[in-house]
Amino acid sequence: MENFNQTLPDVFYLLGLSTAPHIQVLGSLMFVVMYTVTMAGNCLLLITVRISPKLHTPMYFFLSNLSFIDICFSSTIVPVILRNTLSTEKNISVGGCMVQMFCYLGIGATECLLLAVMAYDRFVAICKPLHYVNIMNTRFCIILALIPWILSFINSSIQVHITWRLPFCRTHHINYFFCDVPPLLRMSCRDPWLNEISMYVASVIMVSGSFFLTLISYIYIIATILKMHSSQSRYAVFSTCSSHLTVVTLYYGTIMFIYLQPRSNHSVEKDKFVSVLYTVVTPMLNPIIYSIRNKEVKTCIVQNLKQVINPSA
Repeated sequence: MENFNQTLPDVFYLLGLSTAPHIQVLGSLMFVVMYTVTMAGNCLLLITVRISPKLHTPMYFFLSNLSFIDICFSSTIVPVILRNTLSTEKNISVGGCMVQMFCYLGIGATECLLLAVMAYDRFVAICKPLHYVNIMNTRFCIILALIPWILSFINSSIQVHITWRLPFCRTHHINYFFCDVPPLLRMSCRDPWLNEISMYVASVIMVSGSFFLTLISYIYIIATILKMHSSQSRYAVFSTCSSHLTVVTLYYGTIMFIYLQPRSNHSVEKDKFVSVLYTVVTPMLNPIIYSIRNKEVKTCIVQNLKQVINPSA
């Protein structure tokens, strides 16, 4: 049996999105703008939900959880991208790489499961409106919000552990812009079949499972909407759900593209582009989608801004 050097290097080198200088500069400006919008939009949504009694409902409780996740998710990736792009040092320590992978996998999976929880909340609100208050009580909502975090970080611990047991003797240059599982598997000089099976199983259970739970919820929701006699009621309910459907489509679609295709089908350039969509673009769009399409949130934001500008009014 061939022996491999199991000693890890001190650092890895992230090659980033591109080696072309003009693309690096343009990419840096784009990431700065998107990160600023992400932080501003999600913080505004969090503050609005927190200080507006009208928004103290299960729906907005989960929405504020989503905003917090998006802040953490984007902050795990974007600062490292900017540091490696703007500085001459493109390296990341092994410990830093492990921590980034652990946080990224955990927070990303948490968002997947939370989107399914939000779909269930909409299912109960629309299909069982008379029992909504009793079912979605405070204790149950807290449990539903905690379960995604617990399950996701258990999975993250497993994935990180088995990934860092691999020998990396081909190269120490990661052809990616952050520490993710697929690019590290390509660097291993041992067949990572166990890692691939583990990744596929986790993806099927957590990503595909969440997607199908969301899909089932919306099948019942759409059936209930079609039974409504008032076109105004149908429009109001569909408008509420369409924001969530937009976020679900963006997020689940890109995640499945990365983690559910065979290694032989992976294209590094395509993977980089798709990864930007769900790690940077989606966290930026989430608060915009929910705010623009939600009259309650827009009304509360306007009222709070008026109170800040003119407290005596």
